[in-house]
Amino acid sequence: MSDDAQQLLREHFGFEEFRDGQQAVIENLLAGRSAAAVFPTGGGKSLCYQLPALAFDGLTLVISPLIALMKDQIDALASRGIAAQRLDSTLSVDDYRRVMDDVRTGRLKLLYVAPERFNNERFREQMKRIRISLFAVDEAHCISEWGHNFRPDYLKLAAFARQFRAERILALTATATPPVLLDMCRVFEIEEACATCTGFYRSNLTLLLTSVTAGERDHKLIGRLQERPAGPTIVYVTLQKTAMEVADNLKAEGFSAKAYHAGLKPDVRESVQDWFLESDCGVVVATIAFGMGVDKSNIRYVYHYNLPKSLENYSQEIGRAGRDAESATCEVLACAEDLTVLENFVLGDTPTRDSVDRFVKDLFSRDEDFDVSYYDLARNSDIRILVIRTLMTYLELDGYLEGGTPFYSGYQFKPQMSSAEILEKFDGEYRDFLRRLLAQSTKKKTWFYLDVDAAAGKLQQPRNRLVAALDDLGHQQMLDLKVTGVRNRYRRLRQPENHDALVDHLYDQGIQRERRELERLEQVVRLVDLRECQVAHLCHHFGKPLGRDCGHCSSCLNLSTGGLAERAARPLASDVAEQIRIAQVELEHQLPDRVQLARFLCGLSSPAISKAKLHSDSRFGSLEEMPFQAVLDAIP
Repeated sequence: MSDDAQQLLREHFGFEEFRDGQQAVIENLLAGRSAAAVFPTGGGKSLCYQLPALAFDGLTLVISPLIALMKDQIDALASRGIAAQRLDSTLSVDDYRRVMDDVRTGRLKLLYVAPERFNNERFREQMKRIRISLFAVDEAHCISEWGHNFRPDYLKLAAFARQFRAERILALTATATPPVLLDMCRVFEIEEACATCTGFYRSNLTLLLTSVTAGERDHKLIGRLQERPAGPTIVYVTLQKTAMEVADNLKAEGFSAKAYHAGLKPDVRESVQDWFLESDCGVVVATIAFGMGVDKSNIRYVYHYNLPKSLENYSQEIGRAGRDAESATCEVLACAEDLTVLENFVLGDTPTRDSVDRFVKDLFSRDEDFDVSYYDLARNSDIRILVIRTLMTYLELDGYLEGGTPFYSGYQFKPQMSSAEILEKFDGEYRDFLRRLLAQSTKKKTWFYLDVDAAAGKLQQPRNRLVAALDDLGHQQMLDLKVTGVRNRYRRLRQPENHDALVDHLYDQGIQRERRELERLEQVVRLVDLRECQVAHLCHHFGKPLGRDCGHCSSCLNLSTGGLAERAARPLASDVAEQIRIAQVELEHQLPDRVQLARFLCGLSSPAISKAKLHSDSRFGSLEEMPFQAVLDAIP
């Protein structure tokens, strides 16, 4: 390692030496080579791009999916005198311009963006004119369909890096099995010799696996919290309603507990997160929506009230404990009943072939240049939006489509003064233009709604002039402004030569994803049933064998897990079969497909169920504890 790098480490980051793995990664980057890094959560991945950024003349572009994490890192860099900024949806037009001015003039060393930012054509064109010394991709396992958290926008990042002539790439993650790491290296064209994996093992984490029944789980969790010294705690659950129920139970027992899940309002989620960061004994009962952006080093306990859906999810979630290197305990309350819900999520998410067929027909019947709402595509085909985005990405990568910049079809605004007061601040043609523009809006309770495309046609004005005017009024605080109705631009590059072959190909990719997800769940079952060192098993899974027993897991501590109890076969009772028959007759117009009805009865949301407004129906989720396949088989 060069003396300059050591000096940067001391002067800007206050460390005398590098952590395990950091030196190898940074040496590769400083030598002009692309690199990959697989470090455990809290293992110091961010330093691997922050330090080299100071040594490079150009810009370090950091791709991260988490706005909260971007903010935390930028604040920390600013405190060290390092120029860094972010581009995200929370920035005003003026803030965006200031950041891009700093990029163009070279004042910034690091720029953080979300992967979705690359869908913006203007941003892509601007980046092509910037010298990008380092293209750093955080959560890089998301590019791999072998991984546990595949995100379609990640698939296109390697092509963008090449378009921008990025001088080197750094792919980072905390969770990558050997096949996923190989996929990362292949996609980003990284030599395998430049991939550094420090392994899963952390000596300060005690990993416990305890077999429980559904009926005793709450009692067991409360007992654990009472018998162990108080400390910051995360309890992970699968469902939002479970988060609320468990948090209420803990509060009734006197614990300082709050629920956190994606269904809460953003300000509520933010207040829970802020509360937890400041707390010395707080308990957050959360879905996996919690933790990714939480920089709290003294979390003492992580409990899995429900089974994790994969070993990768499990390792990521327990990785949030004990980041201060002090002892921490992570315990799974393993309950066989959880498997049905987790399997149902997987099986209920796979689109039917008929749905894929409708999707392809819809898409390729459009004009060569078109814009579309993913929401509308989902409703018309009954395919969930994440799957729609994945299918669109496949079609881009296979050369059928080319994506453009998304735009908003509608605006909502709440005037902060009367129309007369707004208009008196302007004169001439622009005042008349604003008067006619505001007249195109429709009032709905306290907010006004404006269809920008329709208004542009009626006023015979360019769409971008209307958008610029609304943005300007919002910036001057004359209007409280919100955008609605995202539409995505595409150009069709070619028609499929064989419609049925393309449908079969896309449908098969969905089936393969389903099989991979079920295998990941089976890996969790095998871990719980294991009678040998569980930590050694996990280390082997992540490609870094420990070579010995750890001494601090359930097996090594002779704490028998009991394994997962066999799930009792639960044939559908005659009254349940009759319930299914009645539901099929009564809902045949809203849910004509067997799969749609099975999803409804098992409590699995879908665009068709939302369209029919059936979530409030008392039968929705009435069979959520029954296997999806058993319910489907019972529908004639």
